[in-house]
Amino acid sequence: MRKPVKRKPTVKRKSSRKKSPFSGKFLSIGAFLLFLLFIGIAGYHYREALAYYFSFRSRHELKTTNTTKIEGARIFQVLSKHSSNVFGLDVSEYQGDIHWEEVKTVEDTFQLEFAFIRATAGKDKIDAKFKHNWSKAKENGFVCGAYHYYRPNENSIKQADNFIKTVTLKKGDFPPILDIENLPKTQSIDSLKVGLRRWLTKVENHYGVKPIIYSGESYYKDFLKNEFKGYSFWIANYNFFVEQIKDDWLFWQFTEKATIPGIKGPVDINIYNGTPKMLNYSVLQ
Repeated sequence: MRKPVKRKPTVKRKSSRKKSPFSGKFLSIGAFLLFLLFIGIAGYHYREALAYYFSFRSRHELKTTNTTKIEGARIFQVLSKHSSNVFGLDVSEYQGDIHWEEVKTVEDTFQLEFAFIRATAGKDKIDAKFKHNWSKAKENGFVCGAYHYYRPNENSIKQADNFIKTVTLKKGDFPPILDIENLPKTQSIDSLKVGLRRWLTKVENHYGVKPIIYSGESYYKDFLKNEFKGYSFWIANYNFFVEQIKDDWLFWQFTEKATIPGIKGPVDINIYNGTPKMLNYSVLQ
C-alpha cells in the first residue's frame, strides 16, 4: 500500500494590484451627481412655489419669519393642490396673544376659514387662552372647533367632565374634538382604548354628536383606525413628500411651521377634505 502523499497547504498570494487612488474620488463624484439630480428634480417639482417664494415673498417682508424658503415652498405647493378645499389653523396658549383681526391668510394668498382651539388638557387643565381665542376667532368670522388634549394616565371620565364644563358648543361649531398623541406609561394599550371610548361616549351623550379624533398618522394606523370605526379623523402628517389629503382623513394637519400675520411663532395649518359647501354639513346643525 502506498503511503499517502502529504500536500502542502495552498498559500494565498496577495494581489499585486494596488487599489486605484481614483476609485474613492469616482464614488464621491457619483454621490455628488446623484445629490444634484435629486435637488434638480425637487426644484423642478416645486418650481412654481419656489418662484413665488423667491420673488413675491422676498419683496413682502413679514415682521416674523418662521419658515425657511423650502418649507414655505412646500406649504404653498400643498395649498395650491387643494385650491377647492377649505383651510384653517389650530392654536393654543402656546401661541401667546393672537391678534385675530390680522389672521386672514396663509402665505399671503390662501384664505383661512376655520380654527381649532385647545380648550382643556387632562382632568383639570383649562387652556389659559381658550376663552379669548374662542370669542375673538368667532368675532372675526372663523368656524370654530374646541379640542381636548387627552392624557393617557389620567381618569377618562374626569377628563370628559373637564371638557364639558369648559366648552359650550352652538349651531355652526365643529363637533367636540379628542386629541390623542401619547402612549400610556402606567396602563396597557387595551386599557387606553377603554378610556378613550369612555371619554368619547360621555362627550357624545352630552353634545349629541360624535366627536372628531385627532392623532398622528402612525398612531391612527396602529391603534385607532380599526378600533374606532364610525368616527371622523383629523390626521397630522408632516412628511415632505406627501402632498395630497387621503380619503379617510376629514382634516389634514400638514405642517406646523407656517407663518401667519397676527401670530408670533410657527402655526399649524389644516386642510378640510371637502368644499366650502360640504363644510356646512360637518358642523353642528
